[in-house]
Amino acid sequence: MDRPFPTVAVVGLGTMGAGIAVAAARSGRRVVGIELDGAAAEAARTRIEESTARAVARERITAEERTALLGRIAYTDRLADAAAADLVVEEVPEDLELKREVFAELDRVCPPGTVLATGTTALSVTRIASATARPERVLGLHFFNPVHSMKLVEVVRTVLTSPQVAEEVAEFARDLGKTPVAAGDRAGFIVNGLLFAYLNQAAAMYESRYATREDIDAAMRLGCGLPMGPLALLDLIGIDTARTVLEAMYAQSHDRLHAPAPILGQLAAAGLLGRKTGRGFYIYEAPGSSHLAAGSSPAAAARVPGRGVRSVGVCGSGTMATGIAEVFAKAGYDVVLVARSQEKADRAKAALARSLDRSVAKGRLDEAARDAALGRVVPTGLLTDLDAVDLVLEAVAEDLAVKRELFASLDKICRPGAVLATTTSSLPVVECATATSRPQDVVGMHFFNPAPAMKLVEVVSTVLTADDVTATVLEVCGKVRKHAVECGDRAGFIVNALLFPYLNDAVRMLEEHYATVDDIDTAMKLGCGYPMGPFELLDVVGLDVSLTIEKVLHQEFREPGLAPAPLLEHLVAAGCLGRKTGRGFRDHARR
Repeated sequence: MDRPFPTVAVVGLGTMGAGIAVAAARSGRRVVGIELDGAAAEAARTRIEESTARAVARERITAEERTALLGRIAYTDRLADAAAADLVVEEVPEDLELKREVFAELDRVCPPGTVLATGTTALSVTRIASATARPERVLGLHFFNPVHSMKLVEVVRTVLTSPQVAEEVAEFARDLGKTPVAAGDRAGFIVNGLLFAYLNQAAAMYESRYATREDIDAAMRLGCGLPMGPLALLDLIGIDTARTVLEAMYAQSHDRLHAPAPILGQLAAAGLLGRKTGRGFYIYEAPGSSHLAAGSSPAAAARVPGRGVRSVGVCGSGTMATGIAEVFAKAGYDVVLVARSQEKADRAKAALARSLDRSVAKGRLDEAARDAALGRVVPTGLLTDLDAVDLVLEAVAEDLAVKRELFASLDKICRPGAVLATTTSSLPVVECATATSRPQDVVGMHFFNPAPAMKLVEVVSTVLTADDVTATVLEVCGKVRKHAVECGDRAGFIVNALLFPYLNDAVRMLEEHYATVDDIDTAMKLGCGYPMGPFELLDVVGLDVSLTIEKVLHQEFREPGLAPAPLLEHLVAAGCLGRKTGRGFRDHARR
């Protein structure tokens, strides 16, 4: 196949347009760069010359490549000069009427065979295409910023876009060294359609004062491995931009989860747009700076002293229980590991020993530390052996009846003043607390799997939890080198309340035949820097576990948009639970 589109015109040479022009010229194509007036065109030339000079200094390209690249770009303030191009990419401001005017004029001046592409991130490609007499040759071409380093390109088809044109544009993107994904024409396309709903929920969570901005951002970075927390990302994107995208999404979906959180409107009205104005959710050193201003983070609130903890009990014999026992043993705590029988307890300790051995083999732990940690763990099949410990953590089955029965037993066995903690990820902590006569001593400590490696712990206080109990677990988290975030006792806490609606949205996107599993996963990994795509993650977590959490969230918040996607329910009913059964959204048995 011949290289598609040997001559490309780029209309609008701001940050995105200039990046696209450079990428096209670097691929050997002739580029016509168009700005609306001569001064703007000259400013764009200067911007491109400076950016390519920086690329030479950073050894991304050679000086000879830069000279050749610059020689392929012509600058003009006449839209009619786009007639020389095989492909025109529009990157003017995000205003529907402005874009329609540009496309109507391009349709008039360009030959019938020219393909017209819009770089819109949120507007209807169909409505833009309808301004032309060639809607079959119009589509969306959504690059990501910065163009030189971001691999993803969303190729957005309308119902009228020719499949051949879409494939030619995808091949053009591949020839630029990009990875194209196919998307239909709805607000947000793939990446923004999934990303901005999640960002919006994070903003609403902060607005409700459920958790601090720092804890929300830390929870999503450490709990999900995301490159940035949602509120910091909103500041980077721009509060006004985020609100515009959400308004466009809501206009199409009428889903209340897409209705911009009121705080976004308040910040925008006040001119607090994020990094570009120096203040948004955070306060920065100066407009455009990525560095937080000194003293902008709230001082830690004074706390009552915590209770002393010297020994710890862990109830359970599964992966989480043994991982938590390992965390405490390595930190120097004496640990009583309780299972349903002595045999199960011994097997749990053996699994713990194998984990420690792996750490030694990888050079993360020396043999003396391993032996000392293992020596601090006492396995037992008797709950009564927890009578003298200072802190008990249960990590048994995620079943409320089972947990309540266990807490009722712990209430009778544990000494007065002992802290009782549940590691539940989705059940109400207060329901565990009220199974005891000491609900003030009960708290949530939600570790993430694998517990030895994951830094995050969500510390969940109920309306009955005593202040010194919360202080105790926060202090203990610091001693075992975990990052604690505080939140109240409501479904999903921080991480799952933000993560699982996003995963559910991805399933809805798939079941509506909007995009494929592979394209959605690729888009979120390349477009957002996520370590895993949503379907990879669902298959790892387990579709049954995911469905349970989504049902809990829907039951608690009664939000229609949180109802589990029917496709997820059907897969669970069919026994397709992900990696553990060999099949979920992908067939792992064939891999």
